[in-house]
Amino acid sequence: MKHIMSFGILASTVLAFASPVLAQTVFVSTQLRPIEEATVVREELLKDVGSVDYVVEEPPQFAVRMEAERQAGKRTVSLVGALHGELSPLADKDTLEPLDDLAKKLAASGMPQSLLDLGKLGKPTQQYIPWMQATYVMAAKKEALQYLPDGADVNALNYDQLIEWGKNMQEATGQPQIGFPAGPKGLMARYFQGYFYPSFTGGVVRTFQSADAAAGWEKLKALWAYVTPNSTSYDFMQEPLAAGEVMVAWDHIARLKNAISAAPDDYVVFPAPAGPKGRGYMPVVAGLAIPKGAPDKAGAEKIIEHLSMPDTQLLTASKVGFFPTLNVKLPPDLDAGVALLAGAVTATQASKDAVISLLPVGLGDKGGEFNKVYMDSFQRIVLQNEPVADVLKTQGATMAKLMTDTKAACWAPDAKSDGPCPVE
Repeated sequence: MKHIMSFGILASTVLAFASPVLAQTVFVSTQLRPIEEATVVREELLKDVGSVDYVVEEPPQFAVRMEAERQAGKRTVSLVGALHGELSPLADKDTLEPLDDLAKKLAASGMPQSLLDLGKLGKPTQQYIPWMQATYVMAAKKEALQYLPDGADVNALNYDQLIEWGKNMQEATGQPQIGFPAGPKGLMARYFQGYFYPSFTGGVVRTFQSADAAAGWEKLKALWAYVTPNSTSYDFMQEPLAAGEVMVAWDHIARLKNAISAAPDDYVVFPAPAGPKGRGYMPVVAGLAIPKGAPDKAGAEKIIEHLSMPDTQLLTASKVGFFPTLNVKLPPDLDAGVALLAGAVTATQASKDAVISLLPVGLGDKGGEFNKVYMDSFQRIVLQNEPVADVLKTQGATMAKLMTDTKAACWAPDAKSDGPCPVE
């Protein structure tokens, strides 16, 4: 650099404009990965906080990168954005900066203490700052409501009613009208972990191969008769909904938003159905954390504060469909589609039969293998019609080994465990 600057002021000015990357704060996130969402982050959510290199990574790659930097003792990443369960392994290895001062500021600004406590990850100090939250809901074209079973309340459906609704729609239209995001990049595994298994078994791991689970899979096979076969190619349900390929769909709120915001008068949004054990649902909390040894800790703190401001949180809700962690009132002029989604989230949380299922915790870089157990079971039982008991036995053994290898303790709704969560 000294040699370059010896060429004079002009050369140094050119260098300053040609190499802004030198001053960038590297922000790696497992969230808001799709190109449309990442563009919103780069061009709108982060536009007032200086030079930020927003890098998106799939969760398995994120875990590998963070571990590699830890072992190397050299950080390139100053800020991470990830789900609660993805940040937990980093806290377990004592690799995150404590953020107690930031947490105090945000508590005073209206961030609920219950959310901040989640961000401690069981430690005495604040490990991450809750960034945004979401969940999964169902959406339907209003024209589908005429086919609801007699006496059914769309905000309090059970699986038998959903099956009958699907049957009625198929008989009336000649086509299956229910869709799920069971494609290669869809979030179908979360349906099993947060909705299907809690609703039918009251657990996720302990109950994986139980009689309740077997009965649930039989019920899902009955439902799948009215689900479009194209579901195995769907990654985002907003597209087939908007295209008229399906009338009813389940997905993450951010992956329904575009269709509903484009035509809010055409849709109703409501909680997922209940099973014998209740109405399973998965609250999704994403957090912001600073790795120990971050090259730009001050810049990372500035970004966290900016993303935690009420205006930025509301802009995030409006643009990408993730809701504030601050206790802020949604404005009356909020995007009508986002308002519909918010109503469904509130209805889900307020359900008397709600069964909360947390995102997996303690799996480290094995989260993809955990998801695969459920997706392989789905493929074999529902799509290939293999005997339920046989599949659950073999997949249960795979699950048990995964829990033992990772030493992951049980998380809600499973009862706590001393040591690895058992498959009973």
